[in-house]
Amino acid sequence: MTGVAELNATDQVVVVGAGLAGAQCALKLRQGGWRGRIVLVGEEPHAPYDRPPLSKDVLLGKSDSTTLDIDYGHLGIEVRTGCRATGLTPGVLHTDGGDLPYGSLVIATGAVPRALPGAERAHLLHTLDDALALRALLRPGLRLVLVGAGWIGAEVSTAAREAGCEVTVVEAGPAPLPGALPTAIGSAMAAWYAEAGVDLRCGVGVAAVEPGAVLLADGSHLPADEVVVGIGARPATGWLAGSGVELDGTGAVVVDAHLRTGLPGVFAAGDCVGYPSARSGARLAVQHWDHALQSGEAAAAAVLGADAPAYDPVPYFWSEQFGRMVQYAGRHAEGDEPLWRGGPQDASWTVLWLRDGVPSALLTVDRPRDLTQGRKLIGSGTALDPARAADPSVPLKSAVAG
Repeated sequence: MTGVAELNATDQVVVVGAGLAGAQCALKLRQGGWRGRIVLVGEEPHAPYDRPPLSKDVLLGKSDSTTLDIDYGHLGIEVRTGCRATGLTPGVLHTDGGDLPYGSLVIATGAVPRALPGAERAHLLHTLDDALALRALLRPGLRLVLVGAGWIGAEVSTAAREAGCEVTVVEAGPAPLPGALPTAIGSAMAAWYAEAGVDLRCGVGVAAVEPGAVLLADGSHLPADEVVVGIGARPATGWLAGSGVELDGTGAVVVDAHLRTGLPGVFAAGDCVGYPSARSGARLAVQHWDHALQSGEAAAAAVLGADAPAYDPVPYFWSEQFGRMVQYAGRHAEGDEPLWRGGPQDASWTVLWLRDGVPSALLTVDRPRDLTQGRKLIGSGTALDPARAADPSVPLKSAVAG
C-alpha cells in the first residue's frame, strides 16, 4: 500500500463506501473536472455493484454479478476493496489497511440490515455474497420463513416461490409494509401473498428462532429449514464515533442542503445521510437506489464547489413483487389525504396523497404513466382537482386544478 508520506492530501479526495453513491460520486468528480487523486474505499472484496438486482435477478439465477459499468482505471480512480473504515480524525481516514489522508472526504458507507435478536442462524440479504449464498439454498420443498413483510420480504418471497419453496412470512405489524404505508394500503397487498401461495401471518412477532423452527409470540411453531430476516436497515456509521461528525437519533450523518457535514472538507451521500428537505418540511433519510445515485452526484458537485441548487429531489423507489411493478414517489405525512385511482380489485391502481390539494406522494401498481406524471406534479407543487384525479381514466397531467 502507498505510504502516507507519499500522498498529497490537499489534492486527494477519499470516498469511503464503494456502493452506488460512492461510485457515482467518484465518477462525477472526475467527469466534473477534478484532476487530483481520487481513492474509492470499499469494505467488500468486490468492485462496486448494484444492490437492487440482488433480491431479483441474482436470487432468480438470472445474473451472478451486478458490477457497475465504470472503467476506474481509465478514469484514474483508485479502488481499494476489502478495506474497512475504522475511524476519522481531521484530515485522515483510518482503515484496517492503513491511514488515508484527504483534502476532501465523502462518507458513503450506506446502511446495514437490522438483525433479529437471538436469530444468529438466520440469513440477511444485503451483499452479493448474501444473495449468492441464499440462492444456493432455494430449492423445491424448502421450508422458508421470512421475518418482515417489507420490500425485501416480498421480493425474496417472489423468488423463493419461483424456486418452488414453501414460504411463510411473519409480520409483527397489522399488514405488509407497516412502517411505510397506511394499513389500508398494505392490506390491499396482502392478497398478493395468498395468490402466490405464500402463508402471510400479520400481527404476530417472533419469539425465537430455533433449529428447524420459528417460535412465534402467540406460541405457535413454524417449521423452518431456513430463515431470512428483513426488518429494515440502519446507517452504517458506527465507525464515526468520536470523529466530531454529527449523527441524528437514527445514526444518520447530519448534512446541510449541499450534503456538507459540520467538519471542514467532509461531505456525505447515500443511505447513511439525513438531509433537510424543504419540500417535505423535515429531515429525510432515504435508503433507495435513486437517492444513492442523485446524492452521489450532488456530493461530487459540492466537493467541486459547483453552484448547485439545494439537494431536495422527489424521493423515488420501485419494487418488483409477485408479478407486479410497485413504484413510489414523494413522501407522505400524517394528515395528507389519500386518494385512490382504481382499487385493489383492479389489475392496476394508484394511491395519491394530497396536502392542501397538492400531491405529496403517490404509490402506483403497474401504472407507470401515473408515476411519471405524478412525480413531476410533486416536484412542481401543482394542485390537482380531486374529482378528476380520482378517475383512473383521466391522465394525472389532465387533472390539474383550474
